[in-house]
Amino acid sequence: MLRFAWRALAGLLWIAPAIAQTTFTPRDESPEDFAAGTGRDETFYACTACHGFKLVAQQGMTRAQWEDSIKLMIRRHNMPPLDDKDRETVLNYLEGAYPPRAPTGRGGWQNPFAK
Repeated sequence: MLRFAWRALAGLLWIAPAIAQTTFTPRDESPEDFAAGTGRDETFYACTACHGFKLVAQQGMTRAQWEDSIKLMIRRHNMPPLDDKDRETVLNYLEGAYPPRAPTGRGGWQNPFAK
């Protein structure tokens, strides 16, 4: 019985590297994966310092809502504040590339970062 246990352990150790190599790794994002427009690169790199850009691209907000989200992230999540020029560039891109969507029936817009 002890011999079987040692063989089972040796077998697991032998295949462990193969198992580790088959784990899921998310695909890297790049600015080109998202809506083209002036300020895309600046916005992509400002946002991806903390989270994937797909999270941003899934939103559909007004300029004021994007502004509120940025303020919230600065205040609550320690996002480095953007200088005036960069803030304008980011807001212009977000407003144009990811505008509000039709209501989904869930009680209107809800800031995904406010929770």
